[in-house]
Amino acid sequence: MAAPGATTRVAPRRWGLSMASHEAISGELSQTARSAWGGGVAPFATGSKKLGMWLFILSDAITFSALIMAYSYVRVASPQWPTPFEFYPGIVKATVMTLILLTSSVTMVMAVRASKLERRATAVKWLLATMAFGLAFVIIHATEWAGLIGEGVRLFKNPWGAPLFGAAFFTLTGLHMTHVFCGVCYLAVVAVLTAKGKLTSEDVEVSGLYWHFVDLVWMFIFPLVYIMSVKMG
Repeated sequence: MAAPGATTRVAPRRWGLSMASHEAISGELSQTARSAWGGGVAPFATGSKKLGMWLFILSDAITFSALIMAYSYVRVASPQWPTPFEFYPGIVKATVMTLILLTSSVTMVMAVRASKLERRATAVKWLLATMAFGLAFVIIHATEWAGLIGEGVRLFKNPWGAPLFGAAFFTLTGLHMTHVFCGVCYLAVVAVLTAKGKLTSEDVEVSGLYWHFVDLVWMFIFPLVYIMSVKMG
């Protein structure tokens, strides 16, 4: 039995052992996190630029989804919804625009591949080709708009009835066309900086994510707005 006033060191030794075990476990967890995240800097081994672009695409996808659903609702709710697109030139022109965007996705893939192989000059050439396809899409789309406006289509009136047709059509296709034009400007900046060696392959890949998203949105617009609005007879 310990003498009165004597102190015991059992508790401190046990506490010290507990703290050491806790530090060891924390170290192991930290090491696991670093190995999974590539150093703890980029979660899931995704760079901040790519993660930011994915978040932007997600938010933009919500916007386009809302517009597509609104267009679909207005179309179903309007018994006299116009079908102004004849097979020629309306559907043919829209099909050409679709092929242009699909081809631009291929050239964008080639640009990303060239940049990963550190072939900057080749990457710039493919970026310029993608920009050319994007501009061709915008020009053809603008001529289509001009034709519809010439026929009397306005935001809230048109010669065929269903006043909301113009607002729905111009808002949905106009927002997409704006995205394509902004994408062309974006790729122009990427091409210039890539040529100067100021960007990495990741930057080219991030721009490719945006471009592929714009192309994907058109794959929903094309059948909904054009194929389902072919003039019969």
